[in-house]
Amino acid sequence: MIFAAILMTVTFLTGLICLFDLVFLKSKKTPSKKDHVIIEYAKSFFPILLLVFVIRTFIIEPFKIPSGSMMPTLIAGDFIAVNKFSYGLRLPVFNIQLIPIGLPKRGEVFVFHYPEDPSIDYIKRVVGLPGDEIRYEDKQLYINGKLVDKTLKGDYLYNINDYQIAKAREYTETLGDQGHSILIHDLADNNYKFSVPVGHYLAMGDNRDNSSDSRVWGFVPEEYLVGKAWVIWLNFSEPSRIGNLIK
Repeated sequence: MIFAAILMTVTFLTGLICLFDLVFLKSKKTPSKKDHVIIEYAKSFFPILLLVFVIRTFIIEPFKIPSGSMMPTLIAGDFIAVNKFSYGLRLPVFNIQLIPIGLPKRGEVFVFHYPEDPSIDYIKRVVGLPGDEIRYEDKQLYINGKLVDKTLKGDYLYNINDYQIAKAREYTETLGDQGHSILIHDLADNNYKFSVPVGHYLAMGDNRDNSSDSRVWGFVPEEYLVGKAWVIWLNFSEPSRIGNLIK
């Protein structure tokens, strides 16, 4: 959000300088008189800033995955593109919806402003929709009283750091129209029960035992939505992941 605020401010200021030059100064110029250096820079950078601002605000925004809470779908180091107009066009920084287009569907991976600190963006999977009753008991997910199907794929090993390797079980879980992978560890866990309020969503990480999500900090308000995760466009450590659609 800080970068968005800076980009919006700089774009507005350079645009204002260009408009001032066009309205008040253009008629007074002579062929031999050069623009002031500030006006010259503003006229050079404004079109580029405006293009970046429009694309980043209303179309696609890049994000870097900072942790392993969405493994194995997303891993730390993935750079992803987020579809900004999937949940409606929103005024930058203030996140006020201008044009409603769509809402999150169950099973989608979405980006949102962290409810406890909206300056931070989080990425999780949509598990609970407004009005849903969600239970997570003995590592089994229930939605409106119905057990969510999951099938075992096998063991999944990953590095915690340079010295530790974690072992989990990978399952295919089906939410909505398609399946996705989740990780379950042999760790003790609490049981949870939620009633999702109107205008809110329940988010969970795919790495179920290693994710700070709605089970910890509550629901995601609709006004905090950023966009739908779309594709991995870069990963320096694992180039084979580039181009993978996020499901």
